[in-house]
Amino acid sequence: MTGSGRPRVVVVGGGLAGLSAGLACADRGAAVTLLESRPRLGGATWSFERNGRWFDNGQHVFLRCCSAYRELLERLGTTAGTRLQGRLAIPVLSPGRPVAWIGRSSLPVPLHVAPSLARYRHLSVRDRLRLAPATVALARLDLADPSLDHETFGTWLSRHGQSEEAVAGLWDLITRPTVNLPASRASLAMAAKVFQTGLLSEPAAADIGWARLPLSRLHGEAAALALAGAGAAVRLRAKVSAVEDQGAERVAVVAGGERIVADGVVVAVPHDAARQLLPPGALPCLEGLADLGTSPIVDVHLVFDRRVTDLELAAGLGTPVQWLFDRTASAHGGQDGGWRGEQVIAVSLSAADQWLGRRPEELIELFRSEVARLLPRARSARLVDAVVSRERAATFAAVPGAAALRPGPRTALPRVALAGAWTATGWPATMEGAVRSGLAAARQVLAELDITRSLPVVPEDRPAWSPGPRRPSPPAEVAA
Repeated sequence: MTGSGRPRVVVVGGGLAGLSAGLACADRGAAVTLLESRPRLGGATWSFERNGRWFDNGQHVFLRCCSAYRELLERLGTTAGTRLQGRLAIPVLSPGRPVAWIGRSSLPVPLHVAPSLARYRHLSVRDRLRLAPATVALARLDLADPSLDHETFGTWLSRHGQSEEAVAGLWDLITRPTVNLPASRASLAMAAKVFQTGLLSEPAAADIGWARLPLSRLHGEAAALALAGAGAAVRLRAKVSAVEDQGAERVAVVAGGERIVADGVVVAVPHDAARQLLPPGALPCLEGLADLGTSPIVDVHLVFDRRVTDLELAAGLGTPVQWLFDRTASAHGGQDGGWRGEQVIAVSLSAADQWLGRRPEELIELFRSEVARLLPRARSARLVDAVVSRERAATFAAVPGAAALRPGPRTALPRVALAGAWTATGWPATMEGAVRSGLAAARQVLAELDITRSLPVVPEDRPAWSPGPRRPSPPAEVAA
């Protein structure tokens, strides 16, 4: 206990998982010290300044169903710094073809997307007709069935009548940015979670939101103020090298040669780092964490001297451009209208292994050309600045078998809990998953400290619409 009699909790890691855990513990009376090795908070969501403009390290979005993340924004007081669609509307651009839209109506699930998909001109009539039975089968899957993590989503889609054109033209437009893998590699379990919760739980669940402020302001800077207001201490550039069991219900964190003794610890770092920090025996699958692997994200930020589109976002088909976003307001600190009439477009590339080895100049030239193919007004615009950002280990790789490697918050060490989007949240590696993991880890530590009057609550997902009894997925060897 601290001198004030409050239990001392150390949080290792200042990403969304660590920030959520730290705030949850501090709000319930613990004396929190948060240690972050970098000179900033925010983890995988951060911004950098270049030539008077702010660029995010990657395009991060959320959905209306991301209740834990949205509650964190409320706690930070930054909800107004985001934009949330009133109704899902995704324009899909393809070179030389009219724009097609994926959206929803006010009809109940699953009819809310039926009118949009019936008119979706990027798929043949035959492929559109085959969407309905596949959607029904997807809704019937039991997310608790472990066999769902034994095959890829692509294999399942093929078995349910989805052509390569349908996968590329619809299913992958959603799977790739949410799971950070294409359907051909993504675990069926993770893809089913995305579609059931995002599209089949309630009509408004998939409405898309994004930051209108630089991410560092939206998350890191706001969290520093919130933690200070809750009485927590934040130490930046504090690299933790070990977590040690001290016995007698005490645990120590070693940072920069200093041993910090605490009553409880939340380890909220990437899975590779957690494997190095925790002592042997802390997790049954500690060494197996390396097998989770990683999947990269690359963003190409293009600054045009004039507005080249009125679209806030769009997906790409038949082009290397997966998604593009208007980031003008964020680049100028949340101000609408841009700077001298310019427009900032971010091209977001998930599962971007093929782009990692390319030179920035090459990527800028390629995607400047590809954006011009999609947006005719960009052809006559001048590129005044451009920059490439890379996250080589943006997420864990949610391939079949990954679920068995994702531990929950509990470890074998008393009062030591795990957090991170890579842990067993039931979600892919998203901002929502990170926040949920932080709440679960805080709940675990606080319960062990017997602070049970008001434990953090991890929001329950709304059940997916189901047309009837759920049917478990067949074993992988049968499916193949």
